[in-house]
Amino acid sequence: MKMQHFEESIYNLIVETSTNLPGDVRRAVARGRALEDRATRSGLALTTIAQNIGMAEQQISPICQDTGMPTFIIHTPVGVNQIEMKKDIHSAIIRATKNGKLRPNSVDSLTGENSGDNLGAGTPVIHFEQWEEESIDVRLILKGGGCENKNIQYSLPAELEGLGKAGRDLDGIRKCILHSVYQAQGQGCSAGFIGVGIGGDRTTGYELAKKQLFRKVEDVNPNEDLGKLENYIMENANKLGIGTMGFGGEVTLLGCKIGVMNRLPASFFVSVAYNCWAFRRQGILVHPATGDIQDWLYESGTGISVEGEAAPQPVAEPVGVAAAERTTSGVVPEDATIPAAPAIVSGTGEAASDAAVSGNGAGSEPAAAASAGSGGSREIRLTTPISEEDIRSLRVGDVVILSGEMHTGRDALHKYLMDHDTPVDLNGAVIYHCGPVMLKDDEGWHVKAAGPTTSIREEPYQGDIIKKFGIRAVIGKGGMGPKTLKALGEHGAVYLNAIGGAAQYYAECIKKVNAVDFMEFGIPEAMWHLQVDGFAAIVTMDAHGNSLHADVEKDSAAKLAQFREPVFK
Repeated sequence: MKMQHFEESIYNLIVETSTNLPGDVRRAVARGRALEDRATRSGLALTTIAQNIGMAEQQISPICQDTGMPTFIIHTPVGVNQIEMKKDIHSAIIRATKNGKLRPNSVDSLTGENSGDNLGAGTPVIHFEQWEEESIDVRLILKGGGCENKNIQYSLPAELEGLGKAGRDLDGIRKCILHSVYQAQGQGCSAGFIGVGIGGDRTTGYELAKKQLFRKVEDVNPNEDLGKLENYIMENANKLGIGTMGFGGEVTLLGCKIGVMNRLPASFFVSVAYNCWAFRRQGILVHPATGDIQDWLYESGTGISVEGEAAPQPVAEPVGVAAAERTTSGVVPEDATIPAAPAIVSGTGEAASDAAVSGNGAGSEPAAAASAGSGGSREIRLTTPISEEDIRSLRVGDVVILSGEMHTGRDALHKYLMDHDTPVDLNGAVIYHCGPVMLKDDEGWHVKAAGPTTSIREEPYQGDIIKKFGIRAVIGKGGMGPKTLKALGEHGAVYLNAIGGAAQYYAECIKKVNAVDFMEFGIPEAMWHLQVDGFAAIVTMDAHGNSLHADVEKDSAAKLAQFREPVFK
């Protein structure tokens, strides 16, 4: 018998997962904010994250534009028709994609063609298991590609950078986990959450690691040894100094969950699933006859402040997605903007006398339009196209507020431009590493979510593209490597780090979609020409050979080496 309301229940689950960060995750973010100095770059990033969480909930729009690979783990009673359930899940996925709650992310691995509806071979991921309960348990995680790329698997024994030999014991596992946090740096949108799987084979080890992400942030591991290890990692991973977005700081990790399973005698795998701060997972109990939602499995984020000031008030069921509006409890309106930097600098590089405008809501300056920390960082307003003189006046730590036209460009476009011309003049232009969520109506295209993607994927191309087209600024997250840094100096350009996952925050800065090219690449990979105002990002690589990312990595490597000696014997 078909469950009449199952498709609607799955649609509501998808929307809730994509747009409303759960309560336990919000409290973890609040604890992170309490530990970080809000006048620093990492403090600024966490403030922007806090604002974005509330905006996504209020607007019922994706928290992050990369809605990832929808992964379902479903437990069903014996006799439930899993074939019909899968059909309903596919229908709900198509609807959520059409309505802008999911970005079309299913790409043919051989042709590069985007299916456009998030369906295709292997997508979405659906794991069914039977159990002896009466209800159906459906859990969903939306884990973006940026953090998925920072997953890592170790085969013990191994020699680890900075930590030495990691053996087949609890202390070797400890070293692997610390190293996994170090190697991610800010490219996985730290501060993050990690799931760790000990044992299994290469496939089941990763599955176990990802399943740990379905545990509640505040739970206690029933295995005493693993509980101690989780606590150790949470205390010491934050001593690496990587910080939010890899900017350096006190908060690098917000959660660590570890599971264990048996292994083969010849194999000893430690698998780590790295999840960004935008930890989007939710679950529902479903009536096996009607398909109606009986209960929500994780506390709703509605009413949970990312300030951590209010006592947690569990909400039995999230606000319905059909509601006209949501509460804005996730927003922190009192301090979503940090006081302006010491000097405002005009596009000519001269200090301006007027102070930065502070505030919230429509028409206000964004939260990132603030001091990037101590050390005389400046706030600088630039309008595209940008001159080389203006670019060479910038230094690492400056906050740049951009207006004018910028152009999105990701993997497919960068590869294409290596051998072809561009449809628009990019001399003095800004390239934004972004795959937005877009919807089209009778009035044209509209941006629903538009945060940055991980830039390091473009490292093989970026320096050549800067030289070929005269690009003055590249916006992304996580930083880039030595080839790009060299090109910035030689050709007069900068790298600007936007706040990863802040998709609603940056969508507010995009005032118009001027045009689009290369739609054959699919919506995320197309070249969108966007008119922006007040788009704020931090200079983390400048035209003078300076790289914040290289400095933080070097510093964190030295700190990692402090954990070389055995702890668990």
